[in-house]
Amino acid sequence: MEIENKREMLAESPLFDNLLPNELSMVADLFSVRRFKENDIVFHEGDVGDALFVIAAGSVDIMRKKPDGELAAIATLDAPMFFGEMSLIDKEYRSATVRAKYDTTLLELTNENLHIFAKNFRNGFTWVVVNIARVLSSRLREVNRRLAEKL
Repeated sequence: MEIENKREMLAESPLFDNLLPNELSMVADLFSVRRFKENDIVFHEGDVGDALFVIAAGSVDIMRKKPDGELAAIATLDAPMFFGEMSLIDKEYRSATVRAKYDTTLLELTNENLHIFAKNFRNGFTWVVVNIARVLSSRLREVNRRLAEKL
């Protein structure tokens, strides 16, 4: 995937709302392309997290272990959504297993590269953090809604 394609794809992701063109170009340079076949595991629940991912093509299932140890899908994410951001924020272990639902292309931003972006573009970094907070808030609202339906 060429840099211009990465830049265009990232521009569609809610993670990069409000970034200036030069900020988006620089952050696109910091992403690497990762390809996964159908049913490949991107990472496991409990792994150390050091990167976030933007879905460029395909879909992923977000899965949690049930009490019996079996994995259950709790969400499916498609392009241009992102995942894996929680461990960059709270420095905790991965809270879920992520599996490619189909052949999937992901763009990966490591913690190290996120910090490089932060040093070069403070305002852009602030928008990325605000956008992460917005999406996390939306996801929490959805979980609250689902829990309320079960009461």
